[in-house]
Amino acid sequence: MHEFSIVSGIIEIVTDSALKHNVQHVTMVEIEAGEASGVVKEAMDFAWEAAKKGTILENAQLKIISVPIRAQCKKCLTVFQASAVFDVCPSCKEMNPDIISGRELRVISIEA
Repeated sequence: MHEFSIVSGIIEIVTDSALKHNVQHVTMVEIEAGEASGVVKEAMDFAWEAAKKGTILENAQLKIISVPIRAQCKKCLTVFQASAVFDVCPSCKEMNPDIISGRELRVISIEA
């Protein structure tokens, strides 16, 4: 389960930021997770609950905002919402588009 290592990284980032700003307790962490990032929400939630114990995030909630996969066809340049990274272009049926969004995994806000 790679979600535990992801959550550990998030906790480290948030803890470092909180300590730099003299924050003693964090109440919410909001992240963006692209649908193509490989993150499983349920596994993230489980890892979050386990990893935050004994930290300044012990009572913090994790809010995960899902970012849909958006792609652009390399041939006809059509931009479209995809269900997978190798979706076929709806306009010209070309495969292997460029992924514009949907691979994100980042902390976007912290509440204290």
